[in-house]
Amino acid sequence: MPCPQRTGKLPEGFTLIELLIVIAIIAILAAMLMPVFARARSAAQKTACASNLKQIGLAFAMYVQDYDGTFPNNGDPFLWMGRRWRWVVQPYLSQSCRPDPADPDNPDVSIDFRPGILMCPADTTAPQSWDATSYAYSAAFYHTPEQIAVMATPDLYAAPSLPCVSQGLAEVSEPSRKAIGGEWLTNHESVAVGWWDWRGARNYVFVDGHAKYLQATQIKPAVNGCPDINLTVGGLAGADY
Repeated sequence: MPCPQRTGKLPEGFTLIELLIVIAIIAILAAMLMPVFARARSAAQKTACASNLKQIGLAFAMYVQDYDGTFPNNGDPFLWMGRRWRWVVQPYLSQSCRPDPADPDNPDVSIDFRPGILMCPADTTAPQSWDATSYAYSAAFYHTPEQIAVMATPDLYAAPSLPCVSQGLAEVSEPSRKAIGGEWLTNHESVAVGWWDWRGARNYVFVDGHAKYLQATQIKPAVNGCPDINLTVGGLAGADY
């Protein structure tokens, strides 16, 4: 059977109704896929955050090894804050920063600082508020269990009256359950709260080096009644979850 002759006419274009239908279908598909992409991005950020903390945990372990089994303590009662402990552990983080020449004695500010693993990729607060440091270090590692037992939340940030006392690895009773640090904020949740709030969840790193994502309600109440790994009941002899 012979092929039909070409007419030389081009196919007619889409009608307005057909174009609107195509646009509507694309919009529906986009609306369906956006939450999927958002969840995938959130999961990736959470995983990257846990990886950061594992590397930070390794840095602390190397510090402890080099300092006769003793955890970081430079006498600063605010060492638990990310802006403070980074200076002490910096040699083990493959990162560097310098004090601000305009305020050289202020550990809260720096220059030439590339936060790298010190900032959670989901943390939008730290760059503006805490010199791009997302993770806090537990004050239980530079206060004795006896000190922890009588401390309250203001002792951490207001006017600390108790001296800092170096603590050793030998004092840790449960390395897999005592957190050495973690995210200060609930960066992966819809509510942004810190360690003094029972809402949300965050990544923690433990003395044995493993990182775990825990709901605030999974953390044992500290001596201040909060899910606060700074003031763990029993100090280093206690457990956080």
